[in-house]
Amino acid sequence: MKQYEFLPHTADTKIRAYGKTLEKAFENTAYAMADVITDHTKIKPDVEKTIKVSSENKEALLYDFLEQFLILLDSEGFILNKVKEMKIEDNKLSARIIGDDKPENYDIKTHIKAVTYQEMFIKKEKDKFVIQVIFDI
Repeated sequence: MKQYEFLPHTADTKIRAYGKTLEKAFENTAYAMADVITDHTKIKPDVEKTIKVSSENKEALLYDFLEQFLILLDSEGFILNKVKEMKIEDNKLSARIIGDDKPENYDIKTHIKAVTYQEMFIKKEKDKFVIQVIFDI
């Protein structure tokens, strides 16, 4: 199963991510977001952080989770390499994330201004979860 794909969009970046579990689909959404900025597989795993968010529903939880990456990038220069030990329960998420806080060491392709709710969905299909998100670039 593919992790994610980029979909056509007139002005922004639209992605669809997949996972056998909700946690895996959220994780793959984070990787897609990181790959909009740069190639996350080339980021050195030098810094570890913890993300904890809680929201009123799964879509808001996804939004808040992804927003944490923009906050970390803007405030600390943190770029994602790997999501570890993610747990989602009762609209609460916790995850350990690993990456680097030296973005100047990487080829930055574009900047994401915001995560949007536009066309966002999280749905369970037969054997997988599907997430769609648009990033304002």
